[in-house]
Amino acid sequence: MTDGFSGNAQAMSLVAFSAIATVTLLLCVMTGPDRDDLDEFYTGYGSLSPLRNGLAIAGDYISAASVLGTGGVIALCGYDGVVLALSTALSLMLLMFLLAEPLRNAGRFTMGDALARRMPGRAVRITACAVTIAALLPLMLVQLAGTGQLLAFILGFSGDSLKTGCIIGLGALMISYAAIGGMKGTALIQILKIVMLLGSGAVVAVLILRRFDWDPGALFHAAAARSGVGSAFLHSGVEFAGSPNPRLDMISSELTVVIGGACLPHVTMRMYTASSARQVRRSMSWAVSMVVLFVLIMTVVGFGATALIGRAAIAQADPRGNTAYLLGSRAAFGPDVSTAETFLFTTITTAIFLTLLASVAGMILACANSLAHDVFAARVREMSARREMGLARASALAVGVPAILLATLVQHISLQPLVTLSFCLGASAIAPALVYSLFWRRYTRAGLLCTLIGGTLAVLLLMPGTNLVSGSPVSAFPDADFNWFPFTTTGLVTIPLGFLFGWLGTVLSGRRASEEQRHQYEAVEGWILAGAVRRGG
Repeated sequence: MTDGFSGNAQAMSLVAFSAIATVTLLLCVMTGPDRDDLDEFYTGYGSLSPLRNGLAIAGDYISAASVLGTGGVIALCGYDGVVLALSTALSLMLLMFLLAEPLRNAGRFTMGDALARRMPGRAVRITACAVTIAALLPLMLVQLAGTGQLLAFILGFSGDSLKTGCIIGLGALMISYAAIGGMKGTALIQILKIVMLLGSGAVVAVLILRRFDWDPGALFHAAAARSGVGSAFLHSGVEFAGSPNPRLDMISSELTVVIGGACLPHVTMRMYTASSARQVRRSMSWAVSMVVLFVLIMTVVGFGATALIGRAAIAQADPRGNTAYLLGSRAAFGPDVSTAETFLFTTITTAIFLTLLASVAGMILACANSLAHDVFAARVREMSARREMGLARASALAVGVPAILLATLVQHISLQPLVTLSFCLGASAIAPALVYSLFWRRYTRAGLLCTLIGGTLAVLLLMPGTNLVSGSPVSAFPDADFNWFPFTTTGLVTIPLGFLFGWLGTVLSGRRASEEQRHQYEAVEGWILAGAVRRGG
């Protein structure tokens, strides 16, 4: 633990972590489905108000990787980090205005439901499930592996066995959230998480601004002065300075975040919890507002961390800056720390701890729902609700256990490539499939499969060649160099390819198949676009 928060803060944090783990598990037990009702488990009956559903959507969208990673990029790269943070808000706005309502109308429980609305068939559902797991598993590994690192930083231990124990113990807790609480239980945890995260973060932002006489300009210039790069910290170019094509690299990264971020399945599954099209619009309005507030808080805290302790100290603590949020929070209190400030810091660390728990629980739930509903239940024409719910809970275990084991294996390497991989898959495979399925009349089953499979394979083939995997001191394999792809993310190439594969698959299906799909789409067009018919089945 860093100076200023030693024994008392560590003890308080440990007690708070234990308390929050117990309380949230009890919440899941009390609010989870008490009978064999699929709608209750998968959607919570759509019983959440727009405000609470909006908070849950924002909670699913703002993961621990967003809190720690975005804060780190802002602290280390200044302007480029702010643009990245704004891209996350823009991504949710894009979902709100383009996809949220049609998704709610077309889907029932999973992304496979939405895609199979026009193109029924096991191949579509199984492929949708495979892409869901492929997109979310990397993010789960990042957050699970980050659990050990975060607790080590906060509680002051360094042993690998203790870190591994944290990953296993908390992973088991996250599986329990998903299996016991279902959609409603995890939603309540997301709500508690987002309230604590934004509330504590807002207090830290206020404390930082107070240190600079409430003048944001003074904060920004102080950060630039201690950044080591001077005024360049306040302009574009720091993050991608070593790239062969810095402008294109930045465009690729922002495009990937904007298109892929909100299309990830653990976010889109929240669309199905709204009881009406009006409810989903209001929910998304609240979610966007919460994410914009998050961006403002992270901007102030990130710049504050650089201004108060310096960019070099942040990079020394973690080359990726993942501890910048905690370091900035500590620095905001000044040299003399009171009991009240220690309590506030404990609240901040608890909010991040809860963010880790809630984020992974939501992802496990999305994967488990898809595995149970799209793969297993789709095989049996008349599967009972009791059996499908049992499968969903077993699926949470089947997804969570391998994720925990993999997280213990990768905890010692840079995990930024995994975060980028998830966003690239969301942007290159899932986003084109959803856009085409919801809006293109002639889109065929072959086109859909080409989009999902082709987009996924393109990302998997190109990602190992990026500088996140090798070729730089902060890459996953710093001692190797097989960096041949000139960008940090694959989006600039794979996003157009995802759309191209869908178009080619549809064209090659033939005019007859396209006409058949056009007629099928016209039969449900009012249903999908305007909710003219109540969804079901």
